[in-house]
Amino acid sequence: MAIREIRQNGDEILRKKSRVVEVVDDKIRELLEDMLETMHKYNGVGLAAPQVGILKRVVVIDLYDESEPLKLVNPVIIKEKGKQEVEEGCLSFPNQYAKMIRPEEIVVEALNENGEKIKIKAKGLLAQAICHEVDHLDGILFVDNMIPGTLEYVEPKED
Repeated sequence: MAIREIRQNGDEILRKKSRVVEVVDDKIRELLEDMLETMHKYNGVGLAAPQVGILKRVVVIDLYDESEPLKLVNPVIIKEKGKQEVEEGCLSFPNQYAKMIRPEEIVVEALNENGEKIKIKAKGLLAQAICHEVDHLDGILFVDNMIPGTLEYVEPKED
């Protein structure tokens, strides 16, 4: 496993559409593990492959609760329900946050790390995180969907 460099706002790869993963093999599993390790290092709840410079439809999510981290390959949101106003940040936009409207509930289909089809019903923060990461796969950034005038920069805390 390895910590990968997170691409920052302004990097053109963040605006590109990711390619479908044809085969979930050891290389994809290694990418998933590296992404999880990288996300944990920077205390993120989600990370998409374009954020580490790879244009593949791969995301990881960890809400740091009792559930296992999610590793999703080729995720597709097939159903949305309700609306919630949320605050979001992004590892590619350090210390920046904005408000936006996201679905309250979603259903997503994907492959897991073994290449098996899975379907997940998600609510609240998990639904928000999945939507945010799937947007990354299509070159859409959270600042594209924010409620105008809500972007804030927060000074980082010194350790």
